[in-house]
Amino acid sequence: MNMIRVATSVAITAGLISLLAAPRPARADSATHSARQAPTATSSTAQRNHEAATAGEDDFAGLDLTAEQKAEFAKIREGTEAKKALVAKDTKLSSDAKDAFMLGYTRQEYGAMFKVLTPLQQKVVRKKMADRRAADQAAHAKPAPAKRPPS
Repeated sequence: MNMIRVATSVAITAGLISLLAAPRPARADSATHSARQAPTATSSTAQRNHEAATAGEDDFAGLDLTAEQKAEFAKIREGTEAKKALVAKDTKLSSDAKDAFMLGYTRQEYGAMFKVLTPLQQKVVRKKMADRRAADQAAHAKPAPAKRPPS
């Protein structure tokens, strides 16, 4: 059963990678078109992804980190920034694909940073995350429509 899940996951991942890596048809005016193209407004999805990514930074704020933890965090951030720089320079990717890669790298970064923390620090970060999510849900919750009294 587990082998089937692993095989399915690998097949799906390989399919997605092949779709992203597939060459796109070139247009004769593609070089001049891209130079003249006006910057596009970021989509609401990209904005939400960016907000979610930057919210995670606050979860690590205020922790009393050791020198070793700070060094490990710096190493993790450096590796992530290198990956993000490669994605930013990639001209084959659409802006949505770039946003997805950036968000994925940010999530990987936070996951790696979380593993560096002590169990007590992890508990504090989990509490901050839960509080932030509860506040986000409360801010986005729609109030129930007022019921009219029967006439």
